[in-house]
Amino acid sequence: MPRYRLTVEYDGSAYNGFQVQLGQPTVQGAIETALTAFCGETVRLFAAGRTDTGVHATGQVIGFDLDKAWPARTVMNALNAHLVEEAVSVLDCIEADPEWHARFSATGRRYLYRILNRPGPPALEASRVWHMKKPLDAGAMHAAAQALVGRHDFTTFRDVNCQSASPEKTLDVAAVERVGEEVRLTFAARSFLHRQVRSMTGSLVEVGLGRWSADDLKAALDARDRSACGPVAPSDGLYLTGVEYG
Repeated sequence: MPRYRLTVEYDGSAYNGFQVQLGQPTVQGAIETALTAFCGETVRLFAAGRTDTGVHATGQVIGFDLDKAWPARTVMNALNAHLVEEAVSVLDCIEADPEWHARFSATGRRYLYRILNRPGPPALEASRVWHMKKPLDAGAMHAAAQALVGRHDFTTFRDVNCQSASPEKTLDVAAVERVGEEVRLTFAARSFLHRQVRSMTGSLVEVGLGRWSADDLKAALDARDRSACGPVAPSDGLYLTGVEYG
C-alpha cells in the first residue's frame, strides 16, 4: 500500500479550518473529495498541522495511503484537476516511506504572520492580512519577541480549549521585520499550542503600538495566566509556511 506525501497551499478564508467537519467546507474535506473523484477510494488523510478557520498555508504537508500505486506526478495532476474550483493547490507530490507520518515525523513547523501597516485598507488582500492603521514599531516588537525564544510554559499564549498535554514548548525563532508597508512576524518551533502564534502576535502588536514595553511582554509570559495575554490576532494574516522533517 503506497504512501504519498503532498505539499499544498490554500486560502483559508474559504474554509472552516483544515480538519474535516460534517456539513462544513474544510481543506481536508476538499482534498479527500478530490482523492475519491480521482481514484474511487475513500481516503482519510493526515496533516502536519490543523489550521484554524481563516488560516492560510503555503507549505502544509499531508500524507495518505492508497490501495493502488500511481505515479506521484499523476496523483498531483489529478488532484489539481479535481480541485480546480477550490482554493487549494497541490505544489508537490512524492511517494513516502511507509513509516513516515506528516504530523508525528515532523521536526519543525514555521509560521508567518502578515500585518498590513498603513492608513488605507487592503483592496486585493482583504482576507489575507491583518490591517493596522496606526504605525507599528517593528524594531521594538522584534526586541521584545526574543523573550519568547527558548523553552517556556506558554500558558499565557495558549487557547483555553487547547488539547496539548503540556503548556511547555520550545520556540526556536521569533522574528519581526518591516517589509515596505508590511510588518511580518516569523515563528518556528517543533510544535505549537492551539492559537499560540496568534496570541503571541496580538501581544507583540501591543508592544508595537507603544501600549506595552518589552518588560510587559516578559511579565505576561512569566504570569502563565491566559488572562495576561493581549488581544488575539485575527486568523486572516496567519500562514503555515513550512514543515521540516529530520
